Amino acid sequence: MDRSLNLLDEALGLDNGDSNPSETRLLLLIEDCVETSASFVLHHLIKRSLSPHSSALVVFVAFAQPFSHYDRILRKMGCNLVVQRDNKRFLFLDMLTLECPDGDGEKTCKGGLLDLYGKIQKAVEVSVLTGGTRSITIMIDDISLMEVAANGSSNHVLDFLHYCQTLTTEFGCSLVFLNHKDIYSSMERSTLILQMEYLAEVIIRAEPLATGLAPDVHGQLTVMNKGICDGPQTLQTKMCNFHFRIKENCVEYFYPGSRT
Repeated sequence: MDRSLNLLDEALGLDNGDSNPSETRLLLLIEDCVETSASFVLHHLIKRSLSPHSSALVVFVAFAQPFSHYDRILRKMGCNLVVQRDNKRFLFLDMLTLECPDGDGEKTCKGGLLDLYGKIQKAVEVSVLTGGTRSITIMIDDISLMEVAANGSSNHVLDFLHYCQTLTTEFGCSLVFLNHKDIYSSMERSTLILQMEYLAEVIIRAEPLATGLAPDVHGQLTVMNKGICDGPQTLQTKMCNFHFRIKENCVEYFYPGSRT
């Protein structure tokens, strides 16, 4: 097998094809921009988590697209989300209609996110009771739209994320968040971004090429993995950078200069 196709998995510490992302880390943050979407990374992690070799549960909170969108893309990748949903391995929470009204909507806004957290918590608890020790991954697409739904209340979003983080301690869940980082480019780095980057064990950034557009390269990924072991009780941060090309049913990864 061409190892160039596995550069992302290697950067994440998932060299073993049977590995599950949630067995390796607690919080993974994916950051992208208007010019270069990182949705394909989220799709890749969904497919890995729902591998036939795993019994993992994925709780997917969608603020960006309906279920049909993700199902269409994952089918091209060989993963049927309808079957996974029917088998209770993929729980899809459609939040496209979540809105927090103005006026005294502050309480309503917070209540809406608390209700969402309650659904996630219940799903996790039921899964633990019925599925034993199987791994659970909570994915959110995407945080910036959650903040929009909360009328720009980053404090409420942060509270929600901290609630979700308690599930990693109590139940060993893994968290995967996608965030459109460049919506904050006109202001100082927001508290929301700083907090997420601080808490994340792994940060994946998708960016356009520094040299401009290229027909056979669609962008570059930078993976910062804070959880690489370097001796007993010692952790170090590992940085990886490589290019990618999105194809019809897969994504190719390769180092700069390795393609002619």
